[in-house]
Amino acid sequence: FPFRLFPLREHGMNWRARPLTCQEIQAFKKSKEVMQRFVRAYQLMLRFYGIILISEETGELKRAENWAERFQNLNRFSHNNLRITRILKCLGEMGYERYQVHLVKFFLTETLVKETLPNVKRSALDYFLFTIRSKRKRRELVHYAWQHFRPRGSFVWGPHDKLLKYR
Repeated sequence: FPFRLFPLREHGMNWRARPLTCQEIQAFKKSKEVMQRFVRAYQLMLRFYGIILISEETGELKRAENWAERFQNLNRFSHNNLRITRILKCLGEMGYERYQVHLVKFFLTETLVKETLPNVKRSALDYFLFTIRSKRKRRELVHYAWQHFRPRGSFVWGPHDKLLKYR
């Protein structure tokens, strides 16, 4: 079977690659070596996108030195957004929800606050946000997006009355 760098429990674009089973996920999580390889693969993809994992413990990220050049690639080729969605889903499957949260917040910041990735904005809002498994963390990120979205009245990813009262 073809090997996937970020396997999921669903079919992707490569129909020859079979989806992961829950048993396989549990076996992966029990193997320190597999989990270390997974983090290395994640760091490799982050570097490709111009991002550095500052802390394996927390999942905190920052721009790499070559971020401007790599962000041009992200802005030009939308197929990267599918890969990022896949990576985010896989992070959740593998128990790295903290990595998910930091990666989504990174993209929300770059698209909505710094405006460096205009062509990633829709994917960040439509897909990346909703890969977050924790309802509380997802709400926090929707609120963060709402705070920075312009024009605010066009924000459709959450009810404005609830977002206004969110604490």
